[in-house]
Amino acid sequence: MMRSLFTGASGMAAQQMRIDVTSHNLANANTVGFRSNRAEFMDLIYQNLRVPGGTSANGTPWPDGLQVGLGVSTGAISKDFRVGSPMETGAPLDLMIAGDGFFQVQLPDGSTGYTRAGNFTKDVDGSIVMKGLGYFLQPGITLAQDSTDIVVGQDGTVSEKDANGVASEIGQILIVRFVNPGGLEAVGDNLFKATAASGDPIEGIPTQAGYGKIMQNYLEGSNVSVVDELVNLIISQRAFEANSKSVSTSDEMLQTAVNLKR
Repeated sequence: MMRSLFTGASGMAAQQMRIDVTSHNLANANTVGFRSNRAEFMDLIYQNLRVPGGTSANGTPWPDGLQVGLGVSTGAISKDFRVGSPMETGAPLDLMIAGDGFFQVQLPDGSTGYTRAGNFTKDVDGSIVMKGLGYFLQPGITLAQDSTDIVVGQDGTVSEKDANGVASEIGQILIVRFVNPGGLEAVGDNLFKATAASGDPIEGIPTQAGYGKIMQNYLEGSNVSVVDELVNLIISQRAFEANSKSVSTSDEMLQTAVNLKR
């Protein structure tokens, strides 16, 4: 009975974790470039009352075992890196990567962050920075103060026209990909950092083999499916209730056993 109490409690904790993840997904359903998360579970250790293949008292092998599971734990919270839907904005520095890749930005501590959110703007010096954060796009690109028309090609080339209508190419946006993007560390602000699990960033030019293309005047929407998340929420709630029922049932059985001794 004590065993089933802890087993049921582990199930409740696992479903609470799933609800936490689902709530985070729903909260970011409209966040630019957001990647949905998924809680993944694994069973805990087993108590071996009879090992499969063991020998019985009369010397014959057991054809099967007698193992009692001790519950569940959260094995990982993985990210879904499928591309989100394009959202047309008409803003020349709103950029979307259609396909594989991440933009690179310089963080305040000098390290590099990686993002799918391409909502950029121009700062007071003309540098292209993340909107609302001011993190510089890397490699850095500076626009002229009097530029009238900014064009970003699918291959990441950045051109502008000056006040006289003269066009010139001023920079090249490079994007990166990772052998294992699931190993990236999410640090907030739509940013990721590389880890030993993700591998080092592999830099390349958009449209080249293995890299997505740049879509100007578009942003990538969140890849969260609100319908799927609401279904997950219902499933998690019912599973939580079922596990709580097993806990209360075990408690009632334990109470009955205690009363027998009175």
